[in-house]
Amino acid sequence: MKIGYFIKNEALRTDARVEALLSRLKASGIGLVEVRSADGLQPEMQMLLSIGGDGTFLDATRIAAGAGVPVLGVNMGRMGFLSETGADDIAALLLSGKYCVEERAMLEVSFRDEGDTPFLPETPFWPYALNDMSVTRCGGAMLGIDVTVGCEKLPTYWADGLLVSTSTGSTAYSLSVGGPICLPDTEILIVSPVSPHNLNVRPLIVPLHTEIGISLQARSGNVMFTMDNKSYMLPSGTRIRLGAAPLRAKRVNAGKTDFIGALKSRLLWGGDIRNSGEQR
Repeated sequence: MKIGYFIKNEALRTDARVEALLSRLKASGIGLVEVRSADGLQPEMQMLLSIGGDGTFLDATRIAAGAGVPVLGVNMGRMGFLSETGADDIAALLLSGKYCVEERAMLEVSFRDEGDTPFLPETPFWPYALNDMSVTRCGGAMLGIDVTVGCEKLPTYWADGLLVSTSTGSTAYSLSVGGPICLPDTEILIVSPVSPHNLNVRPLIVPLHTEIGISLQARSGNVMFTMDNKSYMLPSGTRIRLGAAPLRAKRVNAGKTDFIGALKSRLLWGGDIRNSGEQR
């Protein structure tokens, strides 16, 4: 077996847990190759280890998704929704083969300026996201955000920003702005305003393959655009198109925890004295 590994946080290179993990894998006869970019992937690699937290997993997905290489998250972080497997369990898991590969939907984005000319916020630019994409204000004034869902125009949002999330991202930024929790294999997108100045707006769930258009009115002249954990500046008047990406992220599921179990252990869902068996 030949696998790659990706480390984003340089401090982890000297972490005793990581050193022990790499030593165990090599001793088990597993071929290891460090990967820093998509150019480092090799055709015979069976997967890419993402060593870190969920943010590292997002970067690893950016490297691996285009080549169809599955990513296995080694949890060295805090939450671990995407990176759920501990370093001590990786060697035994890989040797046993008791894991499966699941696919996760991703978002794709494109931009046009006020003259309807396509552009990219920077070069090179990877137009896909696993968790979410958002636009937020840069100055003190709120944004006017016009949104179309398919052929339907929504009322203008007056807010600090707007978030579009996949079901995978429902436990990330989307959760913080009041969006629903969705099972990761749910084929939907979640459209949520960020700090809206309207009392009568709520997150909206739309089918995954719906095209979403966003036009921005920003008095400050610029807005912040994010894709997962990457940020870019966009000028006011930018028109954004979002939809389901033509590729999907592949994630190695070690079967250690189920999604509902992760919600209970990581977000303390159901943390109620009536659910604990304690008596008053």
